[in-house]
Amino acid sequence: MQIRPFEDADEPAVVALWQRCGLTRPWNDPAKDIRRKLAEQPDLFGVMVDEGEIVGTVMAGYEGHRGWINYLAVDPSRQQQGLGRQLMDWSEARLRERGCPKINLQVRRGNEAVLAFYAALGYADDNVVSLGKRLEHDQH
Repeated sequence: MQIRPFEDADEPAVVALWQRCGLTRPWNDPAKDIRRKLAEQPDLFGVMVDEGEIVGTVMAGYEGHRGWINYLAVDPSRQQQGLGRQLMDWSEARLRERGCPKINLQVRRGNEAVLAFYAALGYADDNVVSLGKRLEHDQH
């Protein structure tokens, strides 16, 4: 098992993994999300590989105030094996190296299993409301 930075040839397998994990949405083009990440801190886009197969991903970012986690995914057939924790440990270590004092992430309402996963890692509800505004519409 290895976590390494994303490589261009990984894209089809990464997008397929995100689809299996239910992370893609019609309003987010995953290929565009990958290109955007590769333009900003590409070393913080990790893929977990086991015997040549991509079994997990994580996109981390740091803008000088907070770290962020996006697209944390573990193949459904490999969940509950500690792989998500390994991806988070990898991300947290890289963010700490950059001096990041706090990590934020978002979980869709009703996703109790994922909320429990993050709670087990020490993440807690910050009692804030997340707001968003689309600057580009990715519908494809």
